[in-house]
Amino acid sequence: MAIGLIAGMSGCSDASLVTPPPQNFSSSLNTTAAEQHPRFSYDGRYLVLASDRQAQRNILLYDLPNQRLIPLPGLNQPGIMHDLPDISADGRYIVYVSENSGKPDIFVYDRQTQQTEKISKDWLGEVRNPTISGNGRFVAFETNRSGQWDIVIYDRGANAELSLPQEN
Repeated sequence: MAIGLIAGMSGCSDASLVTPPPQNFSSSLNTTAAEQHPRFSYDGRYLVLASDRQAQRNILLYDLPNQRLIPLPGLNQPGIMHDLPDISADGRYIVYVSENSGKPDIFVYDRQTQQTEKISKDWLGEVRNPTISGNGRFVAFETNRSGQWDIVIYDRGANAELSLPQEN
């Protein structure tokens, strides 16, 4: 387990570790379930990840300064796998893979509107490993629709509301 390995390494200072220990309840960053594919927002405030809590793969959003999970209404649906998340610069948009239509598709979730946009609508072939640009306009992902794995860049359009980090 990574936490034990990090804590056991010589020369590591506990002061630099900000990871809370695994908990048995679901409001913590780590539980006894598998937690995978972490990605930070630009400023490091938000951490998006995939988790096997509640006996299914879901997308979670962790607020690092407040050390709590943030609800994502409408994103995770019972009985449907959600995986491989990435997050825009300010944490507004989350891109991920979901199998809610019987095959893996790429979706973008807008935390502000609580709406989901299907990026790979009517896509032939498989899709995987999405990433979103810092401003939330572009989504790149892998697809095998040509018989080999290629990269596709999807432009959400000039009218897409942009996600930009705030200057302090």
